[in-house]
Amino acid sequence: MAEALRSDTVAHLRARIAAMQATGLGARTLPTDPAVAPLLPGGALRAGVAYAVPDSLVLAMLLLAGPSAAGGWTAVVGVPEFGVEAAAALGVALDRLVLVPEPGEHWLAVTAQIAEVVPVVLVRPPAAGASAGETARLASRLRQRGSTLLVAGAWGGAEAVLRVEGGAWIGLGAGSGYLAGRRLHVRVTAREITTRHEIEVGDGFRLDGPSQPARRLEAVPRLERAG
Repeated sequence: MAEALRSDTVAHLRARIAAMQATGLGARTLPTDPAVAPLLPGGALRAGVAYAVPDSLVLAMLLLAGPSAAGGWTAVVGVPEFGVEAAAALGVALDRLVLVPEPGEHWLAVTAQIAEVVPVVLVRPPAAGASAGETARLASRLRQRGSTLLVAGAWGGAEAVLRVEGGAWIGLGAGSGYLAGRRLHVRVTAREITTRHEIEVGDGFRLDGPSQPARRLEAVPRLERAG
C-alpha cells in the first residue's frame, strides 16, 4: 500500500512538472476529454506535436472527442474500419469530421495537407511506416501550423505513447448482467517516463454521458454431442 501511494505521488508530481514545463514553453493546449486527460503530459493535448496510440481505436476516438466537442474539426486518414457511430457516441462531431479511408501510398502527403487546415488528425501509417526524414518534416509542419497528430501505430518523436495493456468489461455478473462499458489499463510513456493508468469508457458511449440502452448478456449452456 505504501509503495503504491509513493508511486501515485511521484506520478502526480511528474504530471505537475510536465504541465509547468509546457506552460513555460508557451505551448498551446487543446480541449481534452476528461477521461483521457490524466494520461497526457500536462493533462491535455498539446498543439503542434504527435501522440502514438498503437493499440486502441476507442482510445484514439476519445482523444479526438475533446477538441471535436469543443467545436474543432478533426480528420481520420487510413483507418477504413473507423466506426463513425461509436465515434459520435464518444463525442466526435460527425459534421466536422473528414474521413480519408484509403489514401494509398500517398498517405503521408495526404496527412500533411490535411494538417494544414484541420487541427487534429488521426492517421494509421502502413506497415513500412515513415522514414526519420519524413517524420521530421511532418513534425516541422505540425509545429508551424499548430496541428496535433494522433498516430494509430508507432511514431518516432511522439510526445507520448499510449498503449492499452488489457481491460475488463463492466456490468457483468456471474453469467449474466447488463454490459455497461469497459475498463482499460493504459501504459503511458512520455519523456522516458512510464506510468500506468486505468480509465472507464462505455460500450460505444461514455459512462458519464446520457442514459443509453444497456446490452444484457446471459450465459448459455453449451450442449455437447454424445459420443
